[in-house]
Amino acid sequence: MSVPYLSKALGSLTSNTLKLLAGLGLILAVACGSEAPPAPASAPQGSAAPAAAAVESAPAAEESDTIKVGILHSLSGTMSISETAVHDAELLAIDEINAAGGVMGKQLEVVIEDGASDWPTFAEKARKLLQEDQVAVVFGGWTSASRKAMLPVFEANDGLLFYPVQYEGLETSPNIFYTGATTNQQIVPAVEYLLNEGKTKFYLLGSDYVFPRTSNLIINKQLEAAGLEAVGEEYTPLGHTEYSTVISKIRAADPDIVFNTLNGDSNVAFFKQLRDAGISAEDLPTISVSVAEEEITGIGADNITDHLVAWNYFQTTDTPENAKFVQAFQAKYGENRVTDDPIEAGYFGVYLWKAAVEKAGSTDVAAVKEAAKGITFAAPGGMVTIHNENQHVSKTVRIGKVRNDGQIDEIWNSGAPVSPDPYLDSYEWASGLRELAQ
Repeated sequence: MSVPYLSKALGSLTSNTLKLLAGLGLILAVACGSEAPPAPASAPQGSAAPAAAAVESAPAAEESDTIKVGILHSLSGTMSISETAVHDAELLAIDEINAAGGVMGKQLEVVIEDGASDWPTFAEKARKLLQEDQVAVVFGGWTSASRKAMLPVFEANDGLLFYPVQYEGLETSPNIFYTGATTNQQIVPAVEYLLNEGKTKFYLLGSDYVFPRTSNLIINKQLEAAGLEAVGEEYTPLGHTEYSTVISKIRAADPDIVFNTLNGDSNVAFFKQLRDAGISAEDLPTISVSVAEEEITGIGADNITDHLVAWNYFQTTDTPENAKFVQAFQAKYGENRVTDDPIEAGYFGVYLWKAAVEKAGSTDVAAVKEAAKGITFAAPGGMVTIHNENQHVSKTVRIGKVRNDGQIDEIWNSGAPVSPDPYLDSYEWASGLRELAQ
């Protein structure tokens, strides 16, 4: 048995048992066969502490004044354009919490890993954080492929993941808190908004993985319920950068709206080539659900001005909490940095976990999950509440139009936070979707 494993085992023994084992001389034999453990720091220099005293001090020595937490995002690869900023926001929240005294009086110690835009790597790094680093929680992920790769790891190891990005719904896990929007808090109301605006000819464009394909399955059912069908549907690989053929197909289909679920730096290529083709938002508007202020910076505001986006938060959202958040984010990372929806969701997710831990009085996963039910937090985008059963949060829905300075003007909102319905059970037209998710 290695010494680290021995220390863990000894930490679970009572003081009397340790004294008995020390008296029998068994501890030294198990630990290394001959070498005695070092004297405790309190022992006078040059003197040897009795074996029993040395062992009795071991549990106290293992009592840490820190709590380890993990951050796992793509800091390299095609998704780094989006995920690096979420990583930054989570670090900001952790810094603020530590400066205010930590969690239960303990400082948060961060272990950072890079998912590298590769789903097997996300699973591997999640396993490392849970098994080797023994973190109390992980904040991370972006794509649904990364989340689905991590999900069985967290369930098998009884870990806790706070996932900060909007997604396609049709999922719950006892080991995941979803602080981004589920479908009825972004995709479905975006389609409803477009229908109310008279849009009837939808072209569905997405990256070829879970989120876009499942989202478009839902959109197709929603359109069918309205007596419509999409005029086109196209998928390209993540990281794809040649969109001339796709744009030709879009022209031929003659839609009145492109519903865009491209992710990562493919959006940079698509919007630049759309503009190069002479197609403006006035000619053919797009609505995007994975393009926010951070991506607009990479795309170039001139290439996406007046196009639409659907989110739950914009940097321009007018709340006192948001003014403080934007100021703090830019003070830490630079006045030219922007905030956006996943950045905000990553930020307040850390605070929700803190509130649940302090309510539970423990970082134990079961205790934290129970304590988290119904917890509210005044987030930059407005009040959020953790659902009692599905571990998603209530969120206000917002539709915005991109400005030529890269910021977003809100043109519609839901008026109040929308309760999460990940399986769309409250929509008659969505019947059968839950079975598809099994």
